[in-house]
Amino acid sequence: MNLAPLIQLTRGGQQENLHFGAVAVVNTRGQLLAQAGDPHWLTFTRSTLKALQALPFVEAGGPRQFGFSQPQIAMLCASHSGEDSHVQATTGMLEKAGQTYQVLRCGCHVPYHFEQTGKPVPEGARFDERYNNCSGKHAGFVAYCVQHGLPLDDYTAPDHPLQQAIRRDVARTVGMDANDLKLGVDGCSAPNYAMPLSKLAYGYARLASGAADAEMGESFALLGEAMTAHPDLVSGTGRNDLAFMQAGRGDWVTKVGADGVQVVGSKSRGEAFALKIIDGNKPALFAATVEVLEQLGWLDDAQRAALQPWRAASIINARGLLVGERLPVFTLSTP
Repeated sequence: MNLAPLIQLTRGGQQENLHFGAVAVVNTRGQLLAQAGDPHWLTFTRSTLKALQALPFVEAGGPRQFGFSQPQIAMLCASHSGEDSHVQATTGMLEKAGQTYQVLRCGCHVPYHFEQTGKPVPEGARFDERYNNCSGKHAGFVAYCVQHGLPLDDYTAPDHPLQQAIRRDVARTVGMDANDLKLGVDGCSAPNYAMPLSKLAYGYARLASGAADAEMGESFALLGEAMTAHPDLVSGTGRNDLAFMQAGRGDWVTKVGADGVQVVGSKSRGEAFALKIIDGNKPALFAATVEVLEQLGWLDDAQRAALQPWRAASIINARGLLVGERLPVFTLSTP
């Protein structure tokens, strides 16, 4: 692996931690424009894949057939916090498909919003699959199966027709042979794929370009516009994708994934970048993402100020003392 040092942590002026990774910047023609480390590093896409996993449903006219609203389309792409708005949206999607949360195969976990806000989980609280951060994606899976008369009990199986259709459309979007996508299983039990960072960036450049894409423009527009219009549903209060898409003012389609992956696409530029931090450290990932935006010249003063907290440049201890710094140590280069 040819990884570059991206973010350095210092304490007392001495290096303490160094986070390695890679960056690929690609346009809608698939051309590599800039890089740090190996831009073709093979990495799992995790939740950055969600918008592309929705393509079979959207391409088949599913949102129109079931009457999904724009907020519900955004939920197809969400890694949400399990707030009331998220649970209600997922419930509505399932109802429109004639189903209940019992058919979801994502499992359940404590909603992210408790960790995000620091609030304790209420004693005796009970959660079901709708609170899973991937429940919107799975509601879309269920709706596709209802639309096509497919079995629901095994819709996450890699050989299920739904998952085969997803693999086909993901490969089409990123310009790969479907057989070259490396299969793994995500936290929500759905198949997930590893691909070169440059291919993931290419997929998001196309997604962000929306209607301008000659092959899947209508579907990309539907998904990208829903994400940028409702970033609160794609993530949640105080979360990364909400902050970044608000800062992007409708131009940036962004998605973060577990274990250190993030993608940002710009509609106006016809470009996107994908970034991976090898150790999965979130503060380092977010700091590196802001630095890539800076080096690409995508930030104006207002956006720079809005994203300043995500640089997390100052390391403050429990007494409020400045004890260290988190700083970028990379420079993007042209291939």
